[in-house]
Amino acid sequence: MRIIVDPNRCEGQAVCTGLAPKVFELGDDDEIVRVIADPVPEELQKRALKAVEKCPMAALKAEG
Repeated sequence: MRIIVDPNRCEGQAVCTGLAPKVFELGDDDEIVRVIADPVPEELQKRALKAVEKCPMAALKAEG
């Protein structure tokens, strides 16, 4: 599974980094989240999907 971040929607609120810190991190500019586990390991997929679901800007999408 892969997670795609829409940089036009992401506001860097970091909800995803709190839910899945081994999958997401804030970029150097602290404005856009980056995926640091690509593809997402099976043991982290449940948390990553929860982050996709809880993103306040709907900026995350799971594929595969």
